[in-house]
Amino acid sequence: MSPEPKLPRRRRGGSESGDRPSTIRDVAAKAGVSVATVSRALAGNYPVSAATRARVMDAVESLHYVVNVHAKALSGRVPGPIALVIQDITGPSLAHVAAGVEQEAAARGRLSLVCATHGDQQREDDLVQMMREQHAAAVVLVGGVPQDDVYHRRMAEYARALDAAGSRLVLVGRPPLPGGLPVTVVEYDNRGGAFQAADHLIAAGHRRVLFLGGVCGLSTGEQRRDGYVHALRAHGVPYAEELDIPGPYTRVSGYQRTREALDADLDFTAIVAGTDMVALGALAALREAGLDVPRDISLVGFDDVPFAADLTPGLTTVRVPYEDLGRTAVRLALEREQSLAEDAHVVLSTQLVIRQSVRTLA
Repeated sequence: MSPEPKLPRRRRGGSESGDRPSTIRDVAAKAGVSVATVSRALAGNYPVSAATRARVMDAVESLHYVVNVHAKALSGRVPGPIALVIQDITGPSLAHVAAGVEQEAAARGRLSLVCATHGDQQREDDLVQMMREQHAAAVVLVGGVPQDDVYHRRMAEYARALDAAGSRLVLVGRPPLPGGLPVTVVEYDNRGGAFQAADHLIAAGHRRVLFLGGVCGLSTGEQRRDGYVHALRAHGVPYAEELDIPGPYTRVSGYQRTREALDADLDFTAIVAGTDMVALGALAALREAGLDVPRDISLVGFDDVPFAADLTPGLTTVRVPYEDLGRTAVRLALEREQSLAEDAHVVLSTQLVIRQSVRTLA
């Protein structure tokens, strides 16, 4: 029996002489030019004749030559990526920050990388170190944090280590750090937004406003609580501790906290929810209890995620410019590279969006 014919090996990015990956020398030999000319043609920033460039690109295509991007990055010839480090990539608000980062990075010819920590501090440390080693132009950290000495020390270490590597730490939705560290901060007006939400309800005649805020000790939750309390004081409405119920920014938590408030027979005519997801849970609990929004209970959210306008009734909420946060973070980080950035601390405004979930009391 004759032996089976051997199939030719499939070449993956190799040279014509075998499976060895093509090199820049192979390209130069096939195009009949020097290695330096190939390098200039690929870089695109040196004068090379159209005919020579065409020969080089034909050789690159026929040899399946792939530029060693990592080596170019180490030599400084490839601009560093923008790394976004967030706790969870599935949350609607964080997804919009990521979209803003990606859009601005792409518009400026940068690659964007999205990394999730899942709440693991060690993973965050590892990711920041990895991005430093990968020569990221900026590392963007997003989300509320505990404002304590441990956190400040960690961020100080991040900022100094990244700065020493020519990178930049950018904090989004977090307060600035003390001590004049090399860090860029892009915040939004949490306090002002929560003030607007509570003020709108109080101006509509509500005096017993249930506040479903965030976890105690985290910067975002504390700022929104401050805005709520400030609105009460501005209208001379007494603060009622039993109406201030902290918890996670989740739909389940919004449902559970509202059910507990109803089961405890708390007297309230309106709710300020710390996020739209919390408001969604609160809405489900109210309907389960046979209560109508806004006829029986008025409801205001925070974030203005896409589904807020499609709820029945449409949810009055505070709009946070999440995509602008991401875009601004990238812009400030990259303009700093070019010495164009005017400020390392920016606060974006929030806006109350009035829909149909609030009723004016007689």
